Amino acid sequence: MTDFTTGVEQVQDNSEQVEAFDLTTGDVVVSGVVGSSLGGIVTATVPLLALAACGGDGSAGSTGSASPTPPPAAPTPPTTAQAGRFLAQSSMGSSRADVDKVVATGYDAWLTEQFAMPRATTFWDWLVAGGYNAVANRDTQNGFDAAVWKQLISGQDQLRQRVGTALLNQLVVGIDGLNTNWTAFAMAAYMDVLWDNAFGNYRDILDKISTNAAMSVWLTFAGNRKANTSTGAQPDENYARELMQLFSLGLYKLNADGTQQLAGSNPVETYGPDDVSGLARVFTGFNLDSTDSTTPDRLRRPLINTASQHELGTKTFLGVTIPANTTGFDSLKIALDTIFAHQNIAPFVSKQLIQHLVTSNPSAAYVGRVSAVFANNGSGVRGDMKAIVRAILTDTEARSDASLSAVNGGKLREPVNRLTGWARAFGVTSPSDAWAIGNTSSTTNRLAQSIGHSGSVFNFFRPGYAPPNTAIATAGLVAPEMQITNEPTVIAYVNYMQTLIQSGTGDVKADYTSILTKAADSQALIDEVNLLVAAGQLSSTTVATIKTAIDSIGTTTAALLNNRVYAAILLTMAAPDYLVQK
Repeated sequence: MTDFTTGVEQVQDNSEQVEAFDLTTGDVVVSGVVGSSLGGIVTATVPLLALAACGGDGSAGSTGSASPTPPPAAPTPPTTAQAGRFLAQSSMGSSRADVDKVVATGYDAWLTEQFAMPRATTFWDWLVAGGYNAVANRDTQNGFDAAVWKQLISGQDQLRQRVGTALLNQLVVGIDGLNTNWTAFAMAAYMDVLWDNAFGNYRDILDKISTNAAMSVWLTFAGNRKANTSTGAQPDENYARELMQLFSLGLYKLNADGTQQLAGSNPVETYGPDDVSGLARVFTGFNLDSTDSTTPDRLRRPLINTASQHELGTKTFLGVTIPANTTGFDSLKIALDTIFAHQNIAPFVSKQLIQHLVTSNPSAAYVGRVSAVFANNGSGVRGDMKAIVRAILTDTEARSDASLSAVNGGKLREPVNRLTGWARAFGVTSPSDAWAIGNTSSTTNRLAQSIGHSGSVFNFFRPGYAPPNTAIATAGLVAPEMQITNEPTVIAYVNYMQTLIQSGTGDVKADYTSILTKAADSQALIDEVNLLVAAGQLSSTTVATIKTAIDSIGTTTAALLNNRVYAAILLTMAAPDYLVQK
């Protein structure tokens, strides 16, 4: 295998490119040295990957009123390509059996089955079963990444895994920023809240993250005390601000379809400094329920409220006043009920979930339809996550084939989803249950993203990010995932995936037995990889380019047949057609 570290450094220092892949050896060729088996075809360049990957990313927002209900699911059985596209939006990746099941049962039945599927284990319980609660792990992250990768790659509750990661992208906590011991367990307990409630109610999610140990440490309201008139100390405002700005309402008042309300030509602020200060008074007196750090157990239990530290004066925010002498938990209930009833929460949360699952730039009509379901699931229930997720994934804008040709449709595929998509497509396992993939957030030799490792409450990428000085920004569109996309990260991704595809890591390896039966027939091989990895979305030009490359590799030995498979997968995963999830 080629040592790619030097290649990355050259790109950073000298603006050189990954110019081709040697498809006989499986190596990436840096600095323009093209292997003879490639026949001189340059299959992937960094500008192509970094810039074309976001061409047409998202769909333009438009004004318009919300429809009262989402359109029904597709009335006819989906094709294999349509099923693959659906699974790209609703799972962490799909095998041929997964695609065939959606074709046979349809979208609605698949969703119903997934909603009813229990978790095989929690992140916390997996860590305990693995012995990671031994005192030697008290000040380490040991076991955390393995617990995550196991569920993302092998969990049968695929929809829960996908919605859980979407919620974590929005309701962010990052393990590396937790100033406590037993961080693996703290993060596991937080993620269990999101995964366990992914199909519950958003009001319950707000309650549970607001009483979660990891969140209280991450956003510094653990031990938060009422104002001290002697010292002038005021309650910490961190969580109060982010609860409104990032987790529920956003900065500006919204219409039901997610468009901003304007005063003249200016957006109207949702809240002001006084609202933040008033809400911060609610989050006083909350603490872990024990000082015992010899085990991680206290990190799984909800916070308690210490009456002597809680602000008992009036608390005014968002036009609501909590009366004096209201207890900590009663104050919390009133605060969260107020936020949950706010007009912004339905369009704000709905739009971000659409962005994480389907498209970066949903139309106002799409947001409005989902927002209407958030407000009322049809039975008078607000915040029903099952209804919201179903509305997102069965909406015309998600399911219509017309979106495939829309220049504004789709989203840049998240790096983690690329890895899990490959893993699920080709039966990746870890016989030892070690799942030794580790932290993949390195920008120089991994994916630039790793679940649970965000370094900021703003996530690895912001929902409103538009790459500057691009056609995307000029058109008023956004491409959130482009915030972690540049020449070094694209090179790192391709090099890292080449290693995983070809060799795995530890005992984490793919099973190519089935796909190898098609290796001698380049068209059949590419068609199968195209379906399983790219949901059939490779263009005819891309398919032809990959086919020329595959045809340059012989078929006379097992090693050559393996190389044909490796090359077909890697070139597909490096193609802009794949990187943009339509």
